[in-house]
Amino acid sequence: MSNTLKVLVLCTGNSCRSQMAHGYLKMFAADKAELYSAGVETHGLNPKVVYFMKEDGVDISSHTSNHVDEYANISFDYVVTVCDHANERCPVFPSTAKKFHHNFPDPSKVSGTEEEIAAAFRNTRGMIKEYCQKFVAENL
Repeated sequence: MSNTLKVLVLCTGNSCRSQMAHGYLKMFAADKAELYSAGVETHGLNPKVVYFMKEDGVDISSHTSNHVDEYANISFDYVVTVCDHANERCPVFPSTAKKFHHNFPDPSKVSGTEEEIAAAFRNTRGMIKEYCQKFVAENL
């Protein structure tokens, strides 16, 4: 796997949006890339994300919430930030990684009824799924 492309998805807490992107990139990229996700902080894997990803057929229940510093020695080909906060705080990687950025809304910050919260998770999930499918088609 040493010649496989390495992709890092970066978010603030590695609990929600980056986990969704990690799951979809893994699904769409199959064996074309090694996928990693991390946060500039670690907030733990959000249980709602696990539920809503499984609802779409993607099991991320074994994912962990990792800090970006854990991957300091990996030479990434691509770094994808999925929130403005991570993009602003993204560390400089000593590599030639191509950087991509898209700010997705954070469904874990939505309050309201269960239906409103579910709609927020499904909406962000759909945006991230579409983005990841396009990213893999155009870059991997």
